[in-house]
Amino acid sequence: MINWNRHTDAILQVENLSLSIGGETKVSDISFTLFAGERVCLLGASGSGKSLTAKAIIGTPPSGCQISGSIRVNGEEVSQLKALARPQVSRVSAVFQDSATALNPLMPLGKQLSLALKTTSSSELSALLAAMKLDDIPNLLQRYPAELSGGQRQRICITLALLGKTRLLVADEPTTALDVITQKQVLQVLQERSAQPDAPALLFITHDIAVAAQLCQRGLVMENGRVIESGSMQQLLNAPQQPYTRSLVAAARRADTLLSDNLFPDNVLPTAVAGALAG
Repeated sequence: MINWNRHTDAILQVENLSLSIGGETKVSDISFTLFAGERVCLLGASGSGKSLTAKAIIGTPPSGCQISGSIRVNGEEVSQLKALARPQVSRVSAVFQDSATALNPLMPLGKQLSLALKTTSSSELSALLAAMKLDDIPNLLQRYPAELSGGQRQRICITLALLGKTRLLVADEPTTALDVITQKQVLQVLQERSAQPDAPALLFITHDIAVAAQLCQRGLVMENGRVIESGSMQQLLNAPQQPYTRSLVAAARRADTLLSDNLFPDNVLPTAVAGALAG
């Protein structure tokens, strides 16, 4: 039986993954591993291939997408399986940028959450909602998605993703549409939940290295469908090797969004993970 709390357990293994659409290669031969308890980002500009990679991992690639290489979730090969065809042990939870379309606009939030309570007790749900820093929860559950702020909707989406009790959560640009204050709140909720012993590993997709620095321990930088650089966030921020990575860091510093007090204090690479990567 796998001990999910050990940082050396590989939750996601991507090997030589290539993705093409209409004969055009969009992602070329990328490989990386995500360990239990890790928060890792795929970082790159629009069109770099990061979101397409995320869709392939989740099991929702666009129609006509050709996939080669391997995607293993909890040891199960799933690269050719759509999300609903995957065994439960290898399913992936997801949070997307547009929380408004992720929720049913015609159903109260309480009803939507209750449909996800197959493996979670009502007390667990209450605790999870409280951890999301949502106020007046009884009233909130009676409301419809359109009656919530963007930050509230996104936290409900995170709650729904965590209710699935999968071992991997993929968050694709979940804070892009939010104001700075709400963005910070959502990032802190994700960070705090990720620190729990039973929390899923997190693959965070973003174009913003300042946002990644607030949440993630390790990063992979994508450009033109390839991973051009990877390492701990400290390495990427303080000693970037590639010109594109250096430009991301420089832009964030010029915008004053990459400040030391924005970094969570525990965003360090676990020793066991560092050893596994080195080995």
